[in-house]
Amino acid sequence: MKLTGKKIKSMLLCMMLAMAFTVAGCGSKTEGTADAQKNTETAIVNTETIVETEAVAETESIETAEAQEIVLGDGSVKITVIVVDADGNETNFVVSTDKETVGDALLELNLIEGEEGDYGLYVKTVNGITADYDTDHTYWAFYVNGEYSNTGVDSTPVNEGDTYEFKVEK
Repeated sequence: MKLTGKKIKSMLLCMMLAMAFTVAGCGSKTEGTADAQKNTETAIVNTETIVETEAVAETESIETAEAQEIVLGDGSVKITVIVVDADGNETNFVVSTDKETVGDALLELNLIEGEEGDYGLYVKTVNGITADYDTDHTYWAFYVNGEYSNTGVDSTPVNEGDTYEFKVEK
């Protein structure tokens, strides 16, 4: 059963009212009624605060999830680029490009930076996050459709609908 804010609020209100009536029965009739009313009012305010807090948290998580997909470029071929940092945080990009290689497409959009090495472009920075093997033994691993790539980013062709992923690894 999915609990919505209204259902949670109703359940909490019912529980608070039941507790208030129980407390009211334990004291004198006049004192108990006043205390019960005060407890009920407090319970209602607390319940509303809880529900409002949950609603705000739910909205923020939805907004955060939506903000995690970023659209870049204006070419005719669409690819997905997933960036996973050292903490496991994931950012998804939908890239539209007319470039021939993934490296050219991502360099043009300033999504990656690196140095030319013996085996092509050595990617050191992705989405503003640097992984430097010489410093902390981390590097950007490159995957194509979930498989570790056997080609460098600058020699991997752009294919419509493919998913390319960069993960910080040790």
